Amino acid sequence: MNESQRAFLEELLSTPSPSGFETAGQRVWIEYVSEFADEVTTDEYGNAVARYEGSGDGPKIAFAGHGDEIGFIVRDIIDDGFLRIARIGGADRTVSQGQHVTIHAADGPVQGVIGQTAIHLREVGSEEYTDIAGQFVDIGAKSVEAAEELVEIGDPLTFSTELFELHGSRLSARGMDNRVGTWSAAEGLRAAVEAEVDATVYAVSTIQEEVGVQGAKMVGFDIDPDVAIAVDVTHATDNPDVQGKHKGPVTLGGGPVVSRGSANHPRVVELAREAAANADVDIQLQATGIRTGTDADAFYTSRSGVPSLNLGIPNRYMHTPVEVIDTDDLDAVATLLGSIAEGAGDIDSFAVDL
Repeated sequence: MNESQRAFLEELLSTPSPSGFETAGQRVWIEYVSEFADEVTTDEYGNAVARYEGSGDGPKIAFAGHGDEIGFIVRDIIDDGFLRIARIGGADRTVSQGQHVTIHAADGPVQGVIGQTAIHLREVGSEEYTDIAGQFVDIGAKSVEAAEELVEIGDPLTFSTELFELHGSRLSARGMDNRVGTWSAAEGLRAAVEAEVDATVYAVSTIQEEVGVQGAKMVGFDIDPDVAIAVDVTHATDNPDVQGKHKGPVTLGGGPVVSRGSANHPRVVELAREAAANADVDIQLQATGIRTGTDADAFYTSRSGVPSLNLGIPNRYMHTPVEVIDTDDLDAVATLLGSIAEGAGDIDSFAVDL
């Protein structure tokens, strides 16, 4: 990862982009891909699509990450100026209390904290996690009127966290899910451009994946690709507290994860595995017998069906403020996507043999 690529990743991770409020993050992505894409377009809801025309008659292939992150939304302003909140996506009630948050209000960011009663004032040993709907945000306001001058119902919130470098090539931040996917889609497109592949390649940053893969439904219909690869984080299960029944073969730093089953088309899986061998990229395999939980689930049922693949990036502590990834995995994903784009140009049809 060169200096420009690292700066792009850091800007993506430092730009709040909760589902339904992705504009700022999408602008960062668009500005970056515009440097090497033939064309960049957006739709009415803010999905962003960068296109490279390709040098021949190859298929249309889309690399997609989702640009949104989980968060919260102001549900009510109550007595003494406190805020009640609701989830945006799969926010985790077990990690939210006692955290700094930023309310992204119309007049600028407002700082607050999700209150947590001090241990001295609780019945220790009998605590239960409070549902998000029962938690509250303290912005320091002393009244409803004072709070209403700063925020209003419907304003989004995100955790106020930073990007931290851990040992070696590992990073921690909120929103790795899935800014690392949109970074990878952009860098996969760059690799395809540099290789002057025959295929027409789209890099896509979708919106509202965390609330039902909504953006992918729109984009899959609009660009109608021959192949769609959804790049998203997947659970690295190599930390000590993962229960045995959830253990899988995915390790941080072990390379991109190729999913098999459900939405993952066998010919596209084959293409990815061959591309990995050609590019000397180590991959990991993951079973997805029912659904992937990613944009691949929307792409593969778009129109009359789009051969799709969920390509995973190992991630620890998903949907917390301290997600951890390995940048070696990101570099490998970008290389693999470029190799997939090269290999796709030789394929006439992705239909299964019947």
